[in-house]
Amino acid sequence: MNVEITPGDTGSPPTGCGPIRPESEGPGTTLRHRVFECVRSAGAVSRIDVAKQLGVSPASITALVGELLDLGLLQERADASRTTTRGRPPVALSVQPDAGYVVGIKLSRTRHTALLVDAAGQPLAEASLACSDRRRSLDQILSETEKVLDTLLGRAGLQRGDIACIGLGMPGMIDHAAGRLVWSPLLTERDRPLRSLAEDRFGVPVAVDNDANLVTLAELWFGKGRAMADFAVVTIEQGVGMGLVLNHRLYRGAGSLGMELGHTKVQLDGALCKCGQRGCLEAYIADYALVREASTALDASGSGSTGDEAMLEQLFEQAKAGNEAARVIFRRAGRFLALGLANVVNLFDPSLIIIAGERMQYDYLYEDDVIGEMHRLSLNRTGRAPQQIETHAWGDLMWARGAAALALSEIADAMAEGRT
Repeated sequence: MNVEITPGDTGSPPTGCGPIRPESEGPGTTLRHRVFECVRSAGAVSRIDVAKQLGVSPASITALVGELLDLGLLQERADASRTTTRGRPPVALSVQPDAGYVVGIKLSRTRHTALLVDAAGQPLAEASLACSDRRRSLDQILSETEKVLDTLLGRAGLQRGDIACIGLGMPGMIDHAAGRLVWSPLLTERDRPLRSLAEDRFGVPVAVDNDANLVTLAELWFGKGRAMADFAVVTIEQGVGMGLVLNHRLYRGAGSLGMELGHTKVQLDGALCKCGQRGCLEAYIADYALVREASTALDASGSGSTGDEAMLEQLFEQAKAGNEAARVIFRRAGRFLALGLANVVNLFDPSLIIIAGERMQYDYLYEDDVIGEMHRLSLNRTGRAPQQIETHAWGDLMWARGAAALALSEIADAMAEGRT
């Protein structure tokens, strides 16, 4: 296995991270926590603006900011947005970057990606680990995770004890609240206590989730969804996943196992899915679904020993070159995607659907005909604007950044109370 390391951007000014919620969404946390999150989401903000945003008296904010400064969680810096001709120079509050560090790790079939992030959400370093394309035991996966983690920390000059939390995600069904792995296409085992096993192995608090929720958290904390009350993310890679944000918060379902769009049934007794059932949506859209049918469109003499990735590339190239069989494969997958998206619209009516993942390079999956089919399959929306659809071809690093957001959200209370 080969480890590759790339330094992150350490010189960027604070730009803020995390959901931008209205004041009405604040109750349920301490006021000091809300002050801390307000500063973190803004990047840099004055005391008076914090008071206005939270609807609290300036005196109360001054006292709480003083506590957060004493705890080393906030810092003061020159406020370039304000000028004054007399008195004390204007200052802005920002999160103290070294108040805490978290690591986000995205596990996948052939490459694991890790990202080190500071308390302000700024990336500091990254590392990736190439691994064999096969299912393996959880112990093997954790050994690989440990290797990429230690490489990342070595590059940053940190120890495991310097890390407040690790966010860990992989494809499959993950019970976030219980910390259990229910099933993953990466593993030969089912129903394992992923969080506790990882914490025992690493000696660091760990939060776990599925990879679709990671990319949704990345959008909620760092991307298009920061100020949006609701949106959905549909991911297309090795499988088909979905994340849903309602009222500025990630929604997982009563048992943390909801939003499994890829395993909704689109055809009874249909194609076999990796989950073991038949007729799942991802059995018609995901990588393995396209590979399964690719041999009908490719030159048989050259496809016998071709890997899945190379076969997908060949399939796409032949579709672009006019190979009708290849075009039919993508067209059929696109129709099933339109059906899945229409179901999302009919069930949740989100203001935005983001289609994300490596397969967004295959424009046949989201061309105008596909989006048009989605609109036709959606319920009557007379008088309303068409559903907003965007495509984001994020790489593995964005998923790892979502894992870091998972870790930051897990320790938010502790950071605001100075318990990290």
